[in-house]
Amino acid sequence: MAEQHELLAKARQSLQGAESEYANQRYDNAANRAYYACFQAAVAALIDAGGQPITEKGTRSHAVIQALFAQQLIHRRKRYPMELASVLPDTLGLREHADYTLKWTSEVRAKRALEKAQGFVAAVRQPVKEGQ
Repeated sequence: MAEQHELLAKARQSLQGAESEYANQRYDNAANRAYYACFQAAVAALIDAGGQPITEKGTRSHAVIQALFAQQLIHRRKRYPMELASVLPDTLGLREHADYTLKWTSEVRAKRALEKAQGFVAAVRQPVKEGQ
């Protein structure tokens, strides 16, 4: 429970960072922080559901977290709405673009990522009851 709480606190802090970076027109940084807000929230949600999404090496794989969140918490248990299934891969793609290419992230793309992250973190903080 403590780990989940700390991860949600980190997710909120990452989201605040994304909002600040967006407001200051640093769109690459906003995209980066928006993704990590979602990633941290997804890990917290998986732990809350009884999982420990850690690889054999003791790390958290981005691909594994994406897959487990979609498979376990959206499709199987229906704890979160279907529209959240694309948020992690979409925001990861933008973060990789922002971090690893020479092209700048546009204001529009950063705003979309920020809005997705805000919705994702809010949903994880208020999950739908299983089976509803």
